[in-house]
Amino acid sequence: MALEALLALEDGTLFPCRSFAGSGEVAAEVCFNTAMTGYQEAITDPSYKGQMLAMTYPLIGNYGTNPQDVESAAVQVSAFLVKEYQEFPSNFRSTRSLKDYLEAAGVMGVEGLDTRALTRHLRIRGAMKGVLSSQDLDPRSLVQKAIASPGLVGIDLVKEVTSQQAYRWKEGRVSEALDLSGDFDPEALWAGSQGRYKVVCLDCGIKYNILRRLEARGMRLIVAPAATPSRTILRLQPDGVFLSNGPGDPAAVTYVVQTVRELLGRSPVFGICLGHQMIGQALGGKTFKLKFGHRGANQPVMDLLTTKVAITSQNHGFCVDADSISDPGVVMTHLNLNDRTLEGLAHKDIPVFCVQYHPEASPGPHDADYLFDRFQEMMDTGRPVAS
Repeated sequence: MALEALLALEDGTLFPCRSFAGSGEVAAEVCFNTAMTGYQEAITDPSYKGQMLAMTYPLIGNYGTNPQDVESAAVQVSAFLVKEYQEFPSNFRSTRSLKDYLEAAGVMGVEGLDTRALTRHLRIRGAMKGVLSSQDLDPRSLVQKAIASPGLVGIDLVKEVTSQQAYRWKEGRVSEALDLSGDFDPEALWAGSQGRYKVVCLDCGIKYNILRRLEARGMRLIVAPAATPSRTILRLQPDGVFLSNGPGDPAAVTYVVQTVRELLGRSPVFGICLGHQMIGQALGGKTFKLKFGHRGANQPVMDLLTTKVAITSQNHGFCVDADSISDPGVVMTHLNLNDRTLEGLAHKDIPVFCVQYHPEASPGPHDADYLFDRFQEMMDTGRPVAS
C-alpha cells in the first residue's frame, strides 16, 4: 500500500506525494533532470550523491531496469521524485521493476508529486535543500529540518563515492583489484589488458560509460581512488591521465586539485565534469554554484575552436568562473549557449583539456564523441590541443 509523503523545501514550499518504493525520511538538495529517458543511468550516476532527483518527464518506470544500464555499482540518489510511476514495465531488456530496484537499494521513490510545479519553482527560486518524509507529515517540522540540513556547498562528497582501492577496468567491467601502495612493477599492473594507450583514471565518482568509451578507443585503464597522490600516478608511467565526474562542491576537493597541479605538464590530462572543475582550479580559477544546475540531455554547447554546436548530456550544479582565470595560456574552448557559462578549456602550452558536459553521452546523442579523438591525439603527440 502506498504511503502518504510530503516534500518540504527550505523556503516553506510543500509538495504532497505518496511513496511507491520504500519509506522513511531523507534530507538533501532537490534537483531536476529534463531527459525523457535514462532514469536508471541517472539514479546510478555518482554525481547525484547527496541529491533528491526529480524527472520532468511525467511517466517513469515504464521500461523497468536491467543490469547493463547502470553507471556505478549502486543507486546514488537520496530519493527519486516522479509524477507517475508505471508499476508494470514493458521492455525485453527489463529484469526488475524500478520499485524493486529502489527498494533493494534502500532508496525511497515517490509519485503523485507535481514535478512540473517543482521544476518551475526551482528554476525561478534556485536549487534548494529539502526534506522528504513518509513518517513526519507536519509541514512546519519538515521545513525546519530542511533549513537545518547541510546542503552541498563546502561539502566533499567525492570521498563517499570514490573507489576504496585501485582496480583494472577490462572488457567492459570492473576487473581485479590492484595494490598501488609500496613498491610495484608498473608493467606487471598493465599486463593482461589490451590497447595502445595506458590511461590512469582518477575516480571522483566515475561513470561506467566513460570507462566503456575509453576502452573502446583502445585504452588500457587503471582506475585509482581520488586521493591517490601524483607520484603514484606517475610511477604507473601512463600515456595519459583522465579526471572523472563526481558529486558535491568542487572547491571542497582540494586534495584532487593539488594532485592535478602536480600532474600538469608531466602527463597529458583530460577531464570531464568535476574533472573539468578540478583542472579549472588547478589553473588558478574559482568555481561557483549555478542557480539550478544543468541536468538533462539537450544542452547546446559550442566548440569555440571549430564553431560547431553539439547537443550534450549534462549533470552538474557548479561551474568554473571563466573570469577568475588569469593565466594567459588558458583558452576557453566551449560555451553553453543557454546561459553563456564556461563548458570547456585547454592550455596553449600544456597538454591538458576538459569539458563540463558528458561526451560519453548516455543517455544522449554522440555529437561530442570527437573529444576522445582529441585525447588520443594529445597522447600521440604530447602537444596541447589548443596550440
